[in-house]
Amino acid sequence: MTTADRTFLFDLLSTPSPTGFETAGQAVWLKEIKKHASAVDSDTYGTAWAVFNGSSKKKGKTNTIMIEAHADEIGFITKYITKDGFIHIDRIGGSDCAVARGKRISILTDKGEVPGIIGNTAIHIRPRDRKEEPKIHELFVDVGAKSDKEVEKMGIRVGLPAVYSDPPMLLGKDKIVSRAIDNRIGGYILAEVFKNLKKSKKKPECTIYAVNAVQEEIGGYGAKMITHRLKPDLAIVLDVCHATDSPTIDKTIHGHTTMEGGPSVTHGACNHPQVVKRILDVATKKKITIQHEAAGYYSGTDTDQIYHVEEGIPSALISTPLRYMHSAVEMISTKDIDATVKLMTETILSIKKSDSFVTKV
Repeated sequence: MTTADRTFLFDLLSTPSPTGFETAGQAVWLKEIKKHASAVDSDTYGTAWAVFNGSSKKKGKTNTIMIEAHADEIGFITKYITKDGFIHIDRIGGSDCAVARGKRISILTDKGEVPGIIGNTAIHIRPRDRKEEPKIHELFVDVGAKSDKEVEKMGIRVGLPAVYSDPPMLLGKDKIVSRAIDNRIGGYILAEVFKNLKKSKKKPECTIYAVNAVQEEIGGYGAKMITHRLKPDLAIVLDVCHATDSPTIDKTIHGHTTMEGGPSVTHGACNHPQVVKRILDVATKKKITIQHEAAGYYSGTDTDQIYHVEEGIPSALISTPLRYMHSAVEMISTKDIDATVKLMTETILSIKKSDSFVTKV
């Protein structure tokens, strides 16, 4: 990862883009990826995409490949303002109440970001007979105001999104820590893949759509909308997965995936066996170390909304291991990021205009 690459990634991570409010982050992403694309566009709800035209000049239909990540992050939304100026909040996506108290946040208003803190009553005076994890309605934000009128003067009203305000940072030589790595890292990888394709002497035969979709954290609706629009012949989804190599995680329940163990390929459920086989073959040929995950019922990613659109889209999921998901200290390794970029790039280059991924029975 070059200094310029890290600058782009940190800019992407720093730009608030909670579910339903992704526009600012999409602008950052489009500004970068359009340097390497044939065209860029966006849809009604803000899903953005870039096009890399295939090189095949053969007559007949050319395969189209959609490589997809989600642009949104978890957060909070203002729900009720008390008379004495405290703000009660609700979740956007899977925000974890257990890590929320005592955190700094930014409320996104029409006048700009307003800083606040999620209040944390001191341990000395909290009731001793209650569980430590609060319920969402018990969380409140303090913006330093004395009344609801003062809060309103700051530009704060009910219905505004908020995110943790912790900036990204390097930890050790090759670890990145930040909120929103889930799944802003996917958008970063998409841009890096397009950069690689543009620089490569060998060009993809197929037309590639790089999609940064909205609303994954509440059900994958952006992915569903864009799949109906683009109707790709093949889809490869990028997301993060749980690195289960930190303490207290039961691997008999959650599997064994390690940081710096390489990208993880998911098997089962929405993952098409022939597409998965192609990814595995490429990994072997290019000597890319990978890991494996099982999905017996669903993947919990946008893949679940993509593969069954219309007549069915042959799809697969590649994930980058992440520690401490849905917190302000999500951690990822640049080694895994680079390996994922390489696996995605080489898989795309391996797919020919005439390749078919239709299951024959």
